[in-house]
Amino acid sequence: MAGLFITFEGGDGSGKSTQLDLLVAWLVEHGHRVLTTREPGGTELGDELREIVLHSRGHIAPKSEALIYAADRAHHIATKVRPALESGEMVVQDRYFDSSVAYQGVARGLGADEVKNISLWATDGLVPDLTVLLDLDANLGRGRLTASRTRYDRLEAEEQEFHDRVRAAYLEAAHAEPERFLVLDATQPVDDIATEIRARVSALLA
Repeated sequence: MAGLFITFEGGDGSGKSTQLDLLVAWLVEHGHRVLTTREPGGTELGDELREIVLHSRGHIAPKSEALIYAADRAHHIATKVRPALESGEMVVQDRYFDSSVAYQGVARGLGADEVKNISLWATDGLVPDLTVLLDLDANLGRGRLTASRTRYDRLEAEEQEFHDRVRAAYLEAAHAEPERFLVLDATQPVDDIATEIRARVSALLA
């Protein structure tokens, strides 16, 4: 496809939103057309599914949770992301299937390969050109969350051990696919992280 697909991954409080915004601004400054999006969400249907899967206080069985994410992803990629890539846009996205592998596949115990394969089927095999993983100790990351974030989030509400498993799953995925992942220490200064991301993206654009 003509465009470039870049995803951002990491645990709570790792700084994904900040770095995503900085990269998008830099790409736009350099004349690129950019679609910024997120999962779950990114479409009207996705926003409805996001409400269910993240903010519902009722119990959701782990397999049901994984399939809701996959349903959101299938619609999102088919109707928004793939058309943008085919038209030559840069797509910069907050979370993709690596989140499902980490949270549902590993932390929920459903199986990393099983969850990844569901996502690949749902998206006709679309894999990012680059995945930026902002790595941070899970306890430190959760401590970064501001007091203003008072809305209930089912995943943020999980115990510390759950978030430790998520971090370990991300690092394992990055180790398995070093050509796709850029792993960065999220405790570095914001500008230093942004510089490293721009360098990797510049190499891909070249």
